[in-house]
Amino acid sequence: MKIAILGGDGFCGWPASLHLSDQGHEVTIVDNFSRRVIDEELEAESLTPIRSLTERRAAWKQVSGREIGFAFIDVAQDYEGLLEFFRTERPDAVVHFAEQRAAPYSMKSSKNKRYTVDNNVNATHHVLSAIVESGVDIHLVHLGTMGVYGYGTAGMKIPEGYLDIEVTADGEANGPSDPPAEPRRIEQQILYPSNPGSIYHLTKVLDQHLFAYYVKNDSVRITDLHQGIIWGTHTAQTQLDERLINRFDYDGDYGTVLNRFLMQAAVGHPLTVHGTGGQTRAFIHLQDMVRCVQIALENPPAAGDRVKIFNQMTETHRVRDLAEMIGKITGAEVAMVPNPRKESAENDLHVVNDTFLDLGLHPTTLSEGLLLEVEQIAEKYRDRADLSKIPATSLWTADQQAGVPDAAPAGPASPPVPASDPVPSAVPNAVPDHAPVK
Repeated sequence: MKIAILGGDGFCGWPASLHLSDQGHEVTIVDNFSRRVIDEELEAESLTPIRSLTERRAAWKQVSGREIGFAFIDVAQDYEGLLEFFRTERPDAVVHFAEQRAAPYSMKSSKNKRYTVDNNVNATHHVLSAIVESGVDIHLVHLGTMGVYGYGTAGMKIPEGYLDIEVTADGEANGPSDPPAEPRRIEQQILYPSNPGSIYHLTKVLDQHLFAYYVKNDSVRITDLHQGIIWGTHTAQTQLDERLINRFDYDGDYGTVLNRFLMQAAVGHPLTVHGTGGQTRAFIHLQDMVRCVQIALENPPAAGDRVKIFNQMTETHRVRDLAEMIGKITGAEVAMVPNPRKESAENDLHVVNDTFLDLGLHPTTLSEGLLLEVEQIAEKYRDRADLSKIPATSLWTADQQAGVPDAAPAGPASPPVPASDPVPSAVPNAVPDHAPVK
């Protein structure tokens, strides 16, 4: 297939691009390097050194013999550029990662909230509108989140997107003097009720409704992947050359909880458990994520079918249980800190994930060996860590407190090492790291 990866320079997009290229697909990355610009804004680089996309693509060609194309397009702002790309390149499929992905970042300030809504919703609607206007039959695969369901205790397994319900409707009398008829039971299937926990999660809920409309009105073929929290650093492809290494975010805004714990253990920082640690979350390994994207691309819905929704996760764990497990493996201390999020202190989470399993996914589950592998990556690059960036300080409301342990180290372990290449500038209309599409 010809596949366009929107946001292909990012945490999920880069390993997915490599994996799909390795499968023999013709891959083009579409990106505006916004995630690299956010690194500058937060003054928090990836723990692993990320090369420029030009170097990444050159390294991939060198080790694999395959080329990955590139187009510099701001999907959320440059609609005409995106439309022209679809018309010119005519991809068979588009994988949509081009959204701001961090819940804490989306709650950092009013500016961040507005940016997240503007960027994410615009990007998704531009993609849908451009697919229709281009006239190209494109299968859209979107990376959503388990967070659209919320993290309350549902008392049941959360289904894959849709919920079967039964409504009791009053019976209608045949005439004014007739007694009312027996109530009727009407069966329906609806989108599972959403309960977003942040502005970021809210944008994914809005995406769901945009998808439903464009399927109904324009028969766009769409797969929506409700993904759990990613852990791990390597895929089979990123291990081939250090220039291909993936992002490892450890800061309080972008670091995912399990990777953060492993990094904290590697640098001697307490494992920061928010609140009681009773939050249950869904997880998936990075290698399984790219495999799931492949499976979704290989099993598209037909035109006119409803949105195909997969729960892209492999296991669930309570946060405090993860911290205890990693503490036993590494000897790290656990620090219970205030929860900067407004959420239930404790929740259960039971999820149906049958579709990917039935289509051939063999899950990579948590194991001591894989956890130590991630910690070893963190240990290797520990000198790049700025310990002041570890605590989660973006607050959901003014009533929350930052997740700062009492005995946290007070500054950087050493001055952060700059990336081997300059971070792209945020100057409007600049085209950093630009290369022709083909």
